[in-house]
Amino acid sequence: MTAVNTQKLDVFGVGNALVDILALVEEDFITKYSLQKSGMTLMDAPTQGGILAGLENISLKKRSGGSAANSMIAIAQSGGTGIFVAKVASDPNGELYRQDMLDFKIEFNVPPTPTADNPTGTCVVLTTPDAERTMCTNLGASVNLSATDIDAEQIRRCKYSYVEGYLWTGDDTKQACIQAMEDSKRQEVGVCFTFSDLFLVDLFADDFRQVLSNYCDVLFCNADEARSFCGIESLEESAMKIGELVETAFITDGKNGCLVVKDKQITPVPGFPATAIDTVGAGDAFAGGVLYGLTHGYQPTQAARWGNYLASNVVQIQGPRLEGSWSDKVQQIINT
Repeated sequence: MTAVNTQKLDVFGVGNALVDILALVEEDFITKYSLQKSGMTLMDAPTQGGILAGLENISLKKRSGGSAANSMIAIAQSGGTGIFVAKVASDPNGELYRQDMLDFKIEFNVPPTPTADNPTGTCVVLTTPDAERTMCTNLGASVNLSATDIDAEQIRRCKYSYVEGYLWTGDDTKQACIQAMEDSKRQEVGVCFTFSDLFLVDLFADDFRQVLSNYCDVLFCNADEARSFCGIESLEESAMKIGELVETAFITDGKNGCLVVKDKQITPVPGFPATAIDTVGAGDAFAGGVLYGLTHGYQPTQAARWGNYLASNVVQIQGPRLEGSWSDKVQQIINT
């Protein structure tokens, strides 16, 4: 019988495992392929292949990614620990993904799916000169994540669980989310949820409202998602309305930083100056920074300051992730 690892961790993450394919493109490329600029579009392999064919003369970079995965890496870079649950295939991209997680000391133990079922998921990330990112996603093996992949014993090791809204697009992956949140509540592990994308709020607002009411302790979203969710143009009024549903919320607002909603009180936390060249991963880095702060005894506004700092650095590079460790900067930034 295999011994259960009982080492305590900070965060149990659940999300899509996607290998990001990064490209810098002009505006007309987005128009040519009729893509929803600044959003994420789900597509089948042939459609994504057509876009990749259009990029044959453009330099591409490949990184392991996925929203919650990026946040887990940011937690590790801040000095935290965690376990990430997602599905990859038994293929080179799947092995690249698994090794990347392990290199950052994030536990990644879900068995891969046979390649014949689906290859490892990929996301073509197109960044235009205005630093906006447009994502073209083929979920691949990610759709095979199910409730049976959620291990309550692993959740028990953690202070918080973190679930991404992108998983709501599939029945099995949605059930995996619910299982993780139910197991967390049973074991008094805090539940964090991210709306992930505006299109998800538009599609699943009623479901997300139930998540906030029944499970969620901490919500992450951006200003546009908050406004859409509440049907109110005023960001502050939207934040107040969200505060009636959830104990704590972090609402990012680009260069303005974020709003922290705690016990129905709203506190703005300013951002850091940055020259943005690529906004992909900014929200993920923010969430990772906040989660590190919350699991290490910092107040929500202090955690938000660290999250804002990581996000301000991510937007100044191509790709969704910073390099190396940032743990030596935590005290300086939070206490300044």
